[in-house]
Amino acid sequence: MRWNGGVATSGLTPTDGWTTCSLGHRHWGRAGAAGLLVHRDGAGGPELLLQHRALWSHHGGTWGTPGGALHLDETAEQGALREVEEELGLAAGDLVLGAMSVDDHGGWAYTTVLARPVGDLDPSRLRLDGESTGVAWVALASLHQVTLHPGLAASMDRLRPLLSDGTAA
Repeated sequence: MRWNGGVATSGLTPTDGWTTCSLGHRHWGRAGAAGLLVHRDGAGGPELLLQHRALWSHHGGTWGTPGGALHLDETAEQGALREVEEELGLAAGDLVLGAMSVDDHGGWAYTTVLARPVGDLDPSRLRLDGESTGVAWVALASLHQVTLHPGLAASMDRLRPLLSDGTAA
């Protein structure tokens, strides 16, 4: 879903739009949202495939996971796979899904679905849809060197253990 200044610009579904959770936070996705955290084992430990969000997007200029609003009757896995295909051109067959972690805000939740690439995944060969200005493998140990999307930054304590042991949080 693309939006600018809080207004969706194309492809609206009934669940696209802003909502406020019980914590008072404003979120995109009336039925919640999901994203895909692609990770691999690197020479220095886990590496994450992160997208650099376009400046016009929500929290533009930060690094995060491809993701967005869930559609009606869509599971978190389905939504995360749809979003990664829309935003990066990755197909479901390119990935093996793993654990999930839910960030529940009371009345709204973001589900991070972890995945590993099936083969070598070269970020320069991905097809970006305009919601991103770039995509790169970022070592877990180097995350402090990039400006993370606030939601991803807040979830990292829950996500770190999943990168090695594959259990759900």
